[in-house]
Amino acid sequence: MYEKLPKWKEECGIYGVYSPTEDVSEMTYLGLFALQHRGQESAGIALTDGAWIDVKKGMGLVTEVFRSELPHLDHAKIAIGHVRYATTGFSLAANAQPLRVNYAGGALALAHNGDLTNAALLRRGLESKGTVFQTTIDSEVFVHLIARSQKMTIEERILETVQEVRGAFCLTIMTENKLIGVRDPQGFRPLCIGRTTEGGWVLSSETCALEVNGAAFVRDVLPGEMVVIECGSLKSYRFSNGQDVASCIFEYIYFARPDSIIDGQSVHAARFEMGRVLARESGFRGDVVISVPDSGTTAATGFAYEAGIPFAEGLIKNRYIGRTFIQPTQKQRDTAVKLKLSPVRSVVEGKSVIMVDDSIVRGTTSGKIVRLLRNAGAREIHVCISSPPITDPCYYGIDTSVRKELISATKSLEEIRNFIGADSLHFISIEGLRTCVPVLNPDHMCYACFNNQYPVPEEDAALDVDDAITREQQRLAQRERGM
Repeated sequence: MYEKLPKWKEECGIYGVYSPTEDVSEMTYLGLFALQHRGQESAGIALTDGAWIDVKKGMGLVTEVFRSELPHLDHAKIAIGHVRYATTGFSLAANAQPLRVNYAGGALALAHNGDLTNAALLRRGLESKGTVFQTTIDSEVFVHLIARSQKMTIEERILETVQEVRGAFCLTIMTENKLIGVRDPQGFRPLCIGRTTEGGWVLSSETCALEVNGAAFVRDVLPGEMVVIECGSLKSYRFSNGQDVASCIFEYIYFARPDSIIDGQSVHAARFEMGRVLARESGFRGDVVISVPDSGTTAATGFAYEAGIPFAEGLIKNRYIGRTFIQPTQKQRDTAVKLKLSPVRSVVEGKSVIMVDDSIVRGTTSGKIVRLLRNAGAREIHVCISSPPITDPCYYGIDTSVRKELISATKSLEEIRNFIGADSLHFISIEGLRTCVPVLNPDHMCYACFNNQYPVPEEDAALDVDDAITREQQRLAQRERGM
């Protein structure tokens, strides 16, 4: 019996630079700093001078990992970087990225954002052929598949590999002379292309990390596309027809920075509209609108604008505390809430407060915030959430926990309201949420954590590896027969 592997889950940021005339190491450092909100557990940078690939990575924030110095190679022209967070049990230095390997075709480094739904199956198959894994992350599956490929070029090896993997993956890959970006067929995670004033190229999880290096946005990497940058030019390879697009709606609700534009849609505009929809749907009235900073702030201003109610800072955030639902244990999350937020008594005391937040996952954090406001003298607390109830886990790279820990999966709206201690509670509807991304086709978004409709079949992400293997063997046999 094959040992069931724990579920790998990450929400990360990736960055890449190709520029023979600029300091690619420093540019990647600045890019990762701008993407720090996407991962606060570890960071790393790999760079090459055309003959050697050097990697420096470690645990902690970008500024901590590179406190003493940045990686340096004379005449380095390519670099990639990564910031990461992970769930309990995987907070290990060995799991920090980028990953570097030597193989028959040379050397490469790889950074990955996403979560493969058939990683356990692929890992078992590779191990049965003698592959030795050095980490517990699914990203390592990529480097082994690429290294074991019998194709001649790195482009062919990658294109073969992406036909074997399923799930969410955005990749930056670096060889001694090429920078490569890859986005999965569904486009779950964002990846964009920028151009520097000196003619260099940049790959980034978000547009907000282009501007820090003075790079201009060129376009998004398309779902199912690989881009290869070599000798100053960019080539595109499509490996899917673009009909299965299912971009993650949670990027617009929570993860992305509000000043980013993803697939043409402004994150700020989407969140502002979420707040306006919340005001119309809930009909809540009060004396003041406040937010749970920072990701709830834009929606709160949209609520205030639509309802004609003043917005004020009712909660002050300690900027040096990371996102609380990312903390691996409940005790750590509880402590983080106390350190992270402080109520402004002069704003909330004696007031009917409308509190806008982006999501409720387990409910414990929301309950603690409500109590903070009660203790500060708030007369009434009406809670509005700019995401629908999270009822199902995410298999594509966001740690929204197992289903039994999701409060909306086990409690009714009234039970949740009572649990968090609010006077009233409203979640945005899925129908309302769909209207908040008008630049995009709402049918090409993933809402699986709200409605259990998984773009990549849920059974592929099941932890019953033996069943998954049987299904995969049947699928491969059918493909070999031309079915």
